[in-house]
Amino acid sequence: MHICIDDYLLDIVQNSFEAASTHVELALDETESKLTCLIRDNGKGMDAEVQKRVLDPFYSDGVKHTKRKVGLGLPFLSQACEACQGTFALHSEVGVGTTVEFSFNLAHLDAPPMGNLVSTFVALLSHPLAKELVIRRTVSTRKGNSTYTLSKEELEEVLGSLSTSGALNLLREYINSQEEEVMTYHVEPKMQSETRRTQQEM
Repeated sequence: MHICIDDYLLDIVQNSFEAASTHVELALDETESKLTCLIRDNGKGMDAEVQKRVLDPFYSDGVKHTKRKVGLGLPFLSQACEACQGTFALHSEVGVGTTVEFSFNLAHLDAPPMGNLVSTFVALLSHPLAKELVIRRTVSTRKGNSTYTLSKEELEEVLGSLSTSGALNLLREYINSQEEEVMTYHVEPKMQSETRRTQQEM
């Protein structure tokens, strides 16, 4: 079951890897009250009919997960976005690739927590099916803004294969330092209930 935002990221990017993508982009842009995510790949893509079916929680192609009778990743993501007044969009073309764009209203009571982005990024960058993955993370608030970019190809040029424990430990330390830097500009969203309470007291 998907509980945190990083669960959705892990699921959708792994979908891209399993669609024979050689290049995947993951972008996360966070403000004081909104997180916008984009995942774009150059995999096999989907036609219009399949795009409709993948949003049905009771549909599974039976190929990617032979023992699974339902596919919950995209349907759960779409519902989670809707529950907190966010957005969801799926664009795909056969032979070209797929783009999934979604956002969460972080100030909404039903917005899921972020989860552990460092562990998620490490898992995705070291995934055995990942050819090239580029991750861009940005935080922009009234305190300022900061961005970092991770490229699997560039990281492997420095660290070597991301399959050894030594390389993975260094990768985790590096990503953690980058995440700590952007989080200095993080501002906790003002929850809608607090806003309503303040308005009622006025």
